[in-house]
Amino acid sequence: MPIRLSRQRAERARPGAPPTPVGLTTVGRVPAHRERRAAERADVPPQPRLPPSLTTAALPEHEPEPEAGYRRLDFADLDLGGRTVESVEFAQCRFRGVDLSRVTLDRAAFLDCVFARGSLANLHAERSSLIRTSLSAARMTGFTWTDGVVRDVTLDECRLDLSAWRYSRFGAASFTGCNLTRADFTGADLSGVQFTGCDLTRAQFSQARMAGTRFRDCTLLDVGGVTSWDGVVVSHQDLPALSYSLAAALGIRIADD
Repeated sequence: MPIRLSRQRAERARPGAPPTPVGLTTVGRVPAHRERRAAERADVPPQPRLPPSLTTAALPEHEPEPEAGYRRLDFADLDLGGRTVESVEFAQCRFRGVDLSRVTLDRAAFLDCVFARGSLANLHAERSSLIRTSLSAARMTGFTWTDGVVRDVTLDECRLDLSAWRYSRFGAASFTGCNLTRADFTGADLSGVQFTGCDLTRAQFSQARMAGTRFRDCTLLDVGGVTSWDGVVVSHQDLPALSYSLAAALGIRIADD
């Protein structure tokens, strides 16, 4: 049975080509030993802390309910789509092939959780937290995480086109091999976030805080909000595509001849 929670939540969010523009750093080829040291300095998200064994989740016993907590459960191939739940917490849980599409969450928390495959498409969450959580090969088109926390999180090979992360606060998070076309990071704090091998075509970064955000081997065509990129680190091979967005933001016209 679910564990009832008080309204005080554990680990709650704390408010907490052309010439390179001022504040934007490009990284070229560096010696291997320097590359290793840089990697060691980077904020690498820790892995979720799962126990050696989990209890198999089943419906209706583990149906998500408001003000409830679910711990050390293995959700496998279950249909949880379309639910609306407030103040729910999942801790040390694994979700394998689970359908969470069209779920609506408010003040939810996922701590030490693992998502593999499955669908979170059009999931809508507000004032919620993802902490020490990994997501891999998940369908997340239209995923919305507004005014929330994303800390110590890895997202690998996820389909995140049209996702929205407006005004969320990130810490030690990484996106690797993700489709982030038209993703919306308006007003988000992306300080220290790493994007590797991602497609960010037409992604929006207006009013985002991005000191220390890193992009490597990413597609950066028609990116919006590049005036917020003060302190960003971009690999040298990513700069040519980004240059067009930078030129447009500065009012520079590029001639064909």
